[in-house]
Amino acid sequence: MVQRLERRVPRRLRRLLSLEDFESAARRHLPRPVFGYVSGAAETDWSLADNRAAFAEFGFLPRMLVDVSKRSAQTTLFECTYSAPFGIAPLGITALYAYRGDIVLATAAERANVPMIMSGSSLIRLEEVVSPCPSTWFQAYLPGDVPAIVALIERVARAGFRTLVVTVDSQVAGNRENNIRAGFSTPLRPTLRLAWDGLTHPRWLAGTFLRTLARYGMPHFENNFATRGAPILSASVLRDYSDRGHLHWEHWRMVRRMWKGRLVIKGLLDKADATLARDAGADGIIISNHGGRQLDGAVAALRVLPGIVAACPDIPVMLDGGVRRGTDVLKALALGAKFVFAGRPFGYAAAIGGEAGVARAIALLSDEILRDMAMLGINELAALRPESLVRVRGRALE
Repeated sequence: MVQRLERRVPRRLRRLLSLEDFESAARRHLPRPVFGYVSGAAETDWSLADNRAAFAEFGFLPRMLVDVSKRSAQTTLFECTYSAPFGIAPLGITALYAYRGDIVLATAAERANVPMIMSGSSLIRLEEVVSPCPSTWFQAYLPGDVPAIVALIERVARAGFRTLVVTVDSQVAGNRENNIRAGFSTPLRPTLRLAWDGLTHPRWLAGTFLRTLARYGMPHFENNFATRGAPILSASVLRDYSDRGHLHWEHWRMVRRMWKGRLVIKGLLDKADATLARDAGADGIIISNHGGRQLDGAVAALRVLPGIVAACPDIPVMLDGGVRRGTDVLKALALGAKFVFAGRPFGYAAAIGGEAGVARAIALLSDEILRDMAMLGINELAALRPESLVRVRGRALE
């Protein structure tokens, strides 16, 4: 069986053995500005680095001589049974670095039976994604005024999404100076440097950018509002990222009253906010520092996970940020997470391998989890407890 499955993996993907390998391959495949957009974070990258550092502060206490022949990584979340305890986090402008990126990610996730969250900052109409992939979640950035919020929520509901994720940590745009240094800007401005970067990466230029232009025209931001947004080259793109600093909990309560499906809030780190969200109708929480892209210095989600789980034991608490290995997934679950999400690695996989690349990345992470479960001596994920871990360096979690 293993050999038959391996033959289905395209030859160019067989050398990729971990999620980290996809990043190295994408660095070679993508033009520097585009790769810089995906990989970059805010200011000093402190929060980006802390997402990985937090996982390194824990080691496992495995148990031996346990029959693990019937182990399973299946996980039930919101009455849905998934094949693994992880999903694909929302990724902005995926179709710029992966041909039909949102559809590729959603299709691979649907076939693997894991959830994918479609980003509101996407270049493909949300209706085109949810129609073939009805289990996809949608992530929204609330627009700046009430009528626009109402219209967007009504559009998402009409499209058939059953789970809405509202991201609340983007009051203003983060200081992503690293994107500018890499040559990426919003709006995307044609320059000689950008043209040269494209010409020196012909597979991306022909297979993604020119192919998209030929078949679909200039990409637009399609889902920040109920109506079509600006093209990526337009100066008016900045209006799609208007200041959201006036948004407050009453706007969240309004969304809760409107939305009849599952409602998840994303971007919390303080347990006081978590309890406010729960009390105001959140069905689930994704704790996250936005992949280090917003407030540089915001701590990794893993550091505050136990406190938020303790404060909100009656709803699923999920985690986003820094997940690269099966051991990362299991550490988060041991500390109380119900589910985890990873973003960048799956974006890289889509860029270099399309749907087959994403499927390969999902399979690699799933295989790691099952292998690690065997070596830990557990048959089900519910057996993971904080006592399964030992802090190997750093301060105790509060």
